Amino acid sequence: MKFKLEYLLILVLLAFAIFFVYQTFISDSEFGGADGQAEDYINEINPDYEPIAEPLWEPPGGETESLLFCLQGAIGALIIGWFFGYYYALSKIKKDAKKSKNA
Repeated sequence: MKFKLEYLLILVLLAFAIFFVYQTFISDSEFGGADGQAEDYINEINPDYEPIAEPLWEPPGGETESLLFCLQGAIGALIIGWFFGYYYALSKIKKDAKKSKNA
């Protein structure tokens, strides 16, 4: 019971890793992000535009890009939720300690 959270976290990370590897090998997906639309719009305005930097790694399709975006959002939400929970519990412990001290 002590390591229940750790096992759950490992299971979730393993599921994301498996799904990421699966999506990495799919090269033609239908989703397109805002980056692609912005590139098309820039090419309409100035066809001679040359980007000053190239990505180090480009995902094989929009599905993989969407997966990475969702994973980034989920990790951020977990971190924010952990901090809110931590400080809520800390304030509750301080209030309980103050009540027991005064009683």
